[in-house]
Amino acid sequence: MPRGRLIALICMLFLAAGCGGQSIISDESSVARLNQNEKVEIEFWHTYSDEETRILEDQILPAFEKAHPDIRVRPVRQYNNAELKYTLISKASANRSPDVVRMDIAWVSEFAQSGLLLPLSDNDDFDDVTKSLQSNTGSAGYFAGAHYSLPVNMNTKVAIFSRELLEKSGLSKPPAAFQEVIELARKEGYKIGMSGLEAWKSLPYVYALGGRMTDEAYTRATGYLNGEGTVKAVELLLSLYKERLIDGAVINGGADLWEDVKTGKLLVMDDGPWFYSVFQGEELERAVRSTVAVPFFPAFGPASILGGEDLVIPRGSKYPKQAWAFMKWMIGKDAQVAMSRTGLIPTNVEAKEMKARGESFIPPFTEALEHTFLRPPVKEWSAMDKIYTGYMTQIFQGKLSAKDGLTKAAAEIDLLLAG
Repeated sequence: MPRGRLIALICMLFLAAGCGGQSIISDESSVARLNQNEKVEIEFWHTYSDEETRILEDQILPAFEKAHPDIRVRPVRQYNNAELKYTLISKASANRSPDVVRMDIAWVSEFAQSGLLLPLSDNDDFDDVTKSLQSNTGSAGYFAGAHYSLPVNMNTKVAIFSRELLEKSGLSKPPAAFQEVIELARKEGYKIGMSGLEAWKSLPYVYALGGRMTDEAYTRATGYLNGEGTVKAVELLLSLYKERLIDGAVINGGADLWEDVKTGKLLVMDDGPWFYSVFQGEELERAVRSTVAVPFFPAFGPASILGGEDLVIPRGSKYPKQAWAFMKWMIGKDAQVAMSRTGLIPTNVEAKEMKARGESFIPPFTEALEHTFLRPPVKEWSAMDKIYTGYMTQIFQGKLSAKDGLTKAAAEIDLLLAG
């Protein structure tokens, strides 16, 4: 038989064997054992800072992988911007997502209500796991009877006063109500550092003066955003702007409020714990020494806005079981304490209490976190914020009255919520 025909015959025999369902591996159980012993690699997208990333990669991940030798975590650092949001939406829609994402809580509702996240409360141990977390941190991820996120760190903004200006006014501590702050500012000509008109930047002031954005069920803005309390609050803020007691940069941003409050050029501003935590040594001491921080004024109810990041499992995760194991590790006491050294406030209650005892500037923030309000946890939030900011800008530019602008904003938001 010619050599070419012999080779062809041998190939046909191998093909026939394959079609007949035969295996060239005699011990198929060895394949199962190999698969069982393989490490699973999960992909974790995050937006941690340089220092936070260092602690994640040098401390938290090695400890997790030592405790879970069958799981390897591949961290992927991202920028926290709109491009990241749209990339995640695209990947989840195509079932090509990373396995775990650390996500701004303002995005969680949109992703959950759009069917882009896996429900975490389907895990048998979900209730036991979340018992260790502060009770008011999980609202953003709750939808239609299921929980879709696990809070990993939280923050809020407090009122940060110039110690110098308080002492010049004969005060040993800040006023208890925002109305008193305004009276002091007008009497002495002191400025108030509202940094912008977006919801995150302006709603604490509006809420501190008795305003509201929607009803408690987040189904309607008319009667709330354009209600008497909100209109009066915005009119008062507008009058302060016209009196130049709120800086003109409130419309476009750009003022250096941090340095102004530390040097006595501002009476008060609002900001998160990063106002202090970004500094070390002498600069941190200067920030603490020159300011007094207190929770935002709760005369009309919670006025401190809740922020932070949650962990989620996007639709399309290849390894949701392993992703859940990693998420539980991230909200455990040891991981939370380690990450809190960067200034992040833990959601784990025990770790948060340890943080409050260890940092002199943290107690006002942890106190404020007990009484916060949430930006409406609805999938339309981004569009709502855009509408709100747009009309607030027109009001401050003098193009619309507070009543007309807020009424128009409420009507447009109602259409979104009716969806």
